[in-house]
Amino acid sequence: MIRRFRSLPLRSRLALLVAAAVAFAVAAVSVTCWFIVRGKLYDEVDNQLESAATRPQGGKLLDTITNCGQSSDQSDESPTDQGGFRAGSEYYLQVVKANGETCVASNTPGTVKVTSSDTDLARNPNRGIYRNGTDTKGNPVRVFTVPLVINDPGAGAPTVIDDAALQYAFPLKATNSTLNELALLLLFVGGIGVVGAGAAGLAVARAGLRPVDKLTEAVEHVARTEDLTVRIPVEGDDEIARLSESFNSMTASLASSRELQQQLIADAGHELRTPLTSLRTNIELLTRSEEMGRPIPPADRKALLASVTAQMTELAALIGDLQTLSRSDAGTPTNGVQVVALQDTVEAALRRARLRGPELTITADVRPWFVRAEPSALERAIVNILDNAVKFSPEGGTVDIVLKEGELTVRDHGPGIPSDELPHVFDRFWRSPSARALPGSGLGLSIVARTVQQSGGEVSLTPAAGGGTVATIRLPGAPTAPPDLPS
Repeated sequence: MIRRFRSLPLRSRLALLVAAAVAFAVAAVSVTCWFIVRGKLYDEVDNQLESAATRPQGGKLLDTITNCGQSSDQSDESPTDQGGFRAGSEYYLQVVKANGETCVASNTPGTVKVTSSDTDLARNPNRGIYRNGTDTKGNPVRVFTVPLVINDPGAGAPTVIDDAALQYAFPLKATNSTLNELALLLLFVGGIGVVGAGAAGLAVARAGLRPVDKLTEAVEHVARTEDLTVRIPVEGDDEIARLSESFNSMTASLASSRELQQQLIADAGHELRTPLTSLRTNIELLTRSEEMGRPIPPADRKALLASVTAQMTELAALIGDLQTLSRSDAGTPTNGVQVVALQDTVEAALRRARLRGPELTITADVRPWFVRAEPSALERAIVNILDNAVKFSPEGGTVDIVLKEGELTVRDHGPGIPSDELPHVFDRFWRSPSARALPGSGLGLSIVARTVQQSGGEVSLTPAAGGGTVATIRLPGAPTAPPDLPS
């Protein structure tokens, strides 16, 4: 049953759930209403019986009690007048003895069947009791049994008759008929309510799921056409609106990622074309000289081979940068995130920088700082920053490096970066017009920015006072190593 229910469409399940909830509510209200009406009707009958029981019985009733055994056989016929012991119209009136014998009053519709509770009250007079019962013909009646009290003006105070009780009863045929009609009416109205609730639930489900249908159509359209420009109108601030906003954000992110991917491919193709073209030209010159038997002068041949080597090196560096950048975009670190001693990474990068710029003066003030990052990627980022400082520093210039409280600053005394170019320095393949003649791919600072961001830090380039550029990297961490860091 549960599997069959889950296999239904969502709107059908919602309609069924609404109908079930309404059916439960209608059933609860109908049953409660029926019992309340039943209680009210029974209270009214009980009040009538109690009012009838308060009428005093005269002394002639004693003669009637004496002949009770004779009246018990007259249940199927109209009782005779026994000493003025008469019932009102529609009421049952009879005396019950402790041994179960009954004395039925005249004008009584019939004899009420006696139960053990009636005989118990006859033996031990107590407060009156109400109960449902039947007469000898099977008709339902409401019975009120009270102690038998004789109120004879000539005898003085009222007298309680031992081993006898007085019973009043009222037929419940009309009351039960009213209750049955009420039950049928409640059942009919409740059924109409459940059917109407099911139809309303289906209509509400269709209206409520219309945004979901639009979202489904949009997803199917994207899956079919790969069109990431689809947007769903957002109305309100409910869950459907939030889902639509999330879908729009997702498609926007995917579209941006695709544009970046296409731009990366285009830029990489453009950057690779130049060294490949030059490399192919130089190799063709060398091959042609061998085929034609015209040797190239040794100096020219040496220059061609040096150019081929430089172009291959540049090509390998560009491919390495692209691989590093693609791993950063995919969020797949090579060695995983570890606790890294940033001061050791800076010292290692300093040794490489001093080898590349032996004519420069490199000053360093490095203090301990421990961060969580990918070791190789972090070292590559710091090396790129130092390489830029070395590359753009004039011969005999100075590069100042300071690491203090998680902030690494690298200050060179080069030509600096124009203010209009600063917003673009971290873009992929972007190179300043003044630096395009220098070696490089334009990916170094992009790799730096991505690595620092993945480590939870930030990087910036600002003009330095007096000329040059200041590169600043801020990384969260601590000045002391955590206990799990090996010494």
